[in-house]
Amino acid sequence: MRFLDEAVIAVRSGDGGRGCVSFRRERFIPRGGPDGGDGGRGGDVHAQATGRLHTLADFSSRRRFQAENGRPGAGRNRTGRDGRDVVIEVPLGTLVLDEESGELLADLVREGERVAVAVGGRGGKGNRHFATSTNRAPKLAQPGLPGETRTLRLSLKHLAEVGLVGLPNAGKSTLLSRLTAAEPQIADYPFTTLTPNLGVLSWEAGASLTLADIPGLIEGASTGKGLGIRFLKHIERTRLLLHLVDAAAGSPDPMEAYQSVRAELERFDPVLLEKEHWVLLNKIDALPPDRASVPDELQAAFEARGVGCMAISALGGEGLEALRARLRRKVRHEEERD
Repeated sequence: MRFLDEAVIAVRSGDGGRGCVSFRRERFIPRGGPDGGDGGRGGDVHAQATGRLHTLADFSSRRRFQAENGRPGAGRNRTGRDGRDVVIEVPLGTLVLDEESGELLADLVREGERVAVAVGGRGGKGNRHFATSTNRAPKLAQPGLPGETRTLRLSLKHLAEVGLVGLPNAGKSTLLSRLTAAEPQIADYPFTTLTPNLGVLSWEAGASLTLADIPGLIEGASTGKGLGIRFLKHIERTRLLLHLVDAAAGSPDPMEAYQSVRAELERFDPVLLEKEHWVLLNKIDALPPDRASVPDELQAAFEARGVGCMAISALGGEGLEALRARLRRKVRHEEERD
C-alpha cells in the first residue's frame, strides 16, 4: 500500500573549498608575498513550499539530495566559487522534521516559504591570511569545512478549510466530486481512498473553499488501526468538519456511526471535538418507503445536541444546492469577521 503524505529523505550540503597556497610571482619582484585565495562556501540544501505540488509522490523515486561543493581558492587572491544550493520543493502544509531527533525544523504553509535544512561548509582560508612578521612566506592553507548530512522526515498536513469525515463508504469521495472538480477514486468497498483528495468549491467573485476528503475512519484509527493516524492529522488544519453519516445503513445505525467517529477524534486529540462540524445525512435516496421518516427523526436528534444537520444525496444531488448555499454563507461570515 503506497502512501503519499510521508517521505524520508537524505540531504547533504556541500563541503567548503580548500584555501590556496600561492605566492606572488612577477618580474622584478623576486620575493612576492603570499596571495592564496580562500575556498568557496559549500552549497546549502533548502526545503521550499509550492502550491504546484499536492502530494509527496515525487520522493518515492528520489530520496537523496546533494548540494555542490565549494571550489578551491586560487593564486592572485582569487576566491573559489560558492557551491550551488539545492532547493527541494514540497507541497504547502509540509512539516519538515529531523528523523533522528524528531525536532520540527519547519511547518511550510505559505507559497515560497523556505527553510535551510543543511548548511554548506565554510571555505578554507588561503595562505595570505597566515603571513606574520616572522613568517612572511607561509605554506599553510585551511581545508574547507565539511557540509552537513541529515535524514529528514517530510509529513504532509493538507491545507483545507473543510474536512469530510465519516466511516468508510459514507459517501465522502462522491460528495467531493459533486461539489468540486476533484476526481477521486470511487467504489463500493471500504478504503477506496488511500490518500486525502483535495477539491475547490468556487463561487462568483473569486470566493472559494478548499475541501479535503479524509479517508474513512474506523474504531481504533487513533491508535493506527486500519489507515490509522496517517489521515487524522489532516483534520487538524481544517476550520469546519462535514461529518457524513449513511442514513440508509442498517448497522451500525447512523447515530452509532457518528459517535464512533467522534470517539476516534477525541482519542487522537480532544481539541478536534471543539471544531465546528455539521452532520450530513447522506444516501437519503436509498431509503426504503418504510424508513422515509428517518432523516427527519435524525435531524431532530442531532439538532437537539446543538449540531447542525442536513439531509442530502451526494449521488442523486438532493440537498446539494442548499449545502453549497450554506457553505457560501459561512465564507461570507468568515470574511466579515476577518
